Amino acid sequence: MDHRDKTQSMTCNVLVVEDEILVAIEIEHVLEELGHAPVGIAVDSRAALDLACRAEVALVDLNLRDGATGPEIGRALAEKHGITVLFMTANPSQLGEGIPGTLGVLSKPVADDELRQAICYAAACHKKMEALPPVRLRLFETAPQKLAS
Repeated sequence: MDHRDKTQSMTCNVLVVEDEILVAIEIEHVLEELGHAPVGIAVDSRAALDLACRAEVALVDLNLRDGATGPEIGRALAEKHGITVLFMTANPSQLGEGIPGTLGVLSKPVADDELRQAICYAAACHKKMEALPPVRLRLFETAPQKLAS
């Protein structure tokens, strides 16, 4: 497998669940730089569930246009759609010990390098490949897999 094949095998369709449009556009830009395919921006639970069938990985904020629906969205995406879910929020305490089936939470604000690492980690977990999580990513005990290199 050459470098191009390995990179292509790491490519994921990623859903951005974020109601702050400028933040969501920046995340999509980073996804594209890394070679991933953004499937859309969801600003609320309805939009997230409508786009779920197209996603493999989701980056989910907690507080959206329809309230603090992020935890329920993350649970539904993971349990019903098999999506690898990574939460990104300024309020990580809202997740308590975590949401079953989801990876973990990254506290906002997030530096670009840390965002890139988190996306790569989530994609690797989805593909069941080895990866190290970013330092500030709090993994949940209930995460479906924890991989280290």
